[in-house]
Amino acid sequence: MPIPAPDRFTMSLGEAIYSMRAIRRFRPKEIEERDLRDILDAARQAPNGGNAQPWRFLLVTDVEKRARLGELYREAWWTKRKDEGINGPEDIPAGKGVRQSAMRLADEIGEAPALVLVCSNSRGEGAAQSVIPSVQNLLLAARAIGVGGTITTLHSIVEERVHQLFDIPAEARVVYCVPLGYPRGRFGPVNRKPLSEVAAVNSWTNTPDWMAT
Repeated sequence: MPIPAPDRFTMSLGEAIYSMRAIRRFRPKEIEERDLRDILDAARQAPNGGNAQPWRFLLVTDVEKRARLGELYREAWWTKRKDEGINGPEDIPAGKGVRQSAMRLADEIGEAPALVLVCSNSRGEGAAQSVIPSVQNLLLAARAIGVGGTITTLHSIVEERVHQLFDIPAEARVVYCVPLGYPRGRFGPVNRKPLSEVAAVNSWTNTPDWMAT
C-alpha cells in the first residue's frame, strides 16, 4: 500500500525552509508520478481566502508541450528584460549571477522534467492572491523529496498563446510558472539579508537588539 503523502515528508520543516534555494538547472531525470501527485497534493493544503480554493494546478510533462511552453517563456522573459532596457545577453554583466542564471533558465526551462502552471480560476486580484500560498507549499513539499524548482512569471505578450496551448478558459489566469526537477547542483544554504535589515517592531525603524543574528 502506498505511503500517505503526509508520512512521506519526513524532512524537518526547519531544514526544508533553510535549505530551499531557487533551483534553475535540472538533471534530465523524470519525476515519478507518485512524487508529482504528492507535491501537488501539498499545494492544495495551503491557506486561502474564505477557503474558496480558487486554484488549478496545470502539470505539464508532455515533451512537445514543454518545448512549446519553453519557447513562449523565453519570449516572455526577453520581453520583460526589454521593458527594463536590456536588449540582449551583452547587456547583462557577467558578475550578475542571479540574472545570468535566470537568463539560462529562459533558454532551458522547456527541458525541465515538469512544469506547473499555477492558475487562479478567475481574473480577480483576490483569487490570484489566494493562490500564492499554495506555491510555497508546493516548493517545500518538492524540497522534502529532493526535487527543486523556482517561481517564475510570464508576460502578457504570450498569455493568449499559453491559454490556447493548454485550453485554459478565458476567465482563468496564469499566476506562476514553476519548473520542477532534480537539481544540477545542490540545495541551500540560502543567502539572505540579516533579520534586522528586513524586520522591525511597532514602528518602521525600530529594530531591537534581539533581532541581530
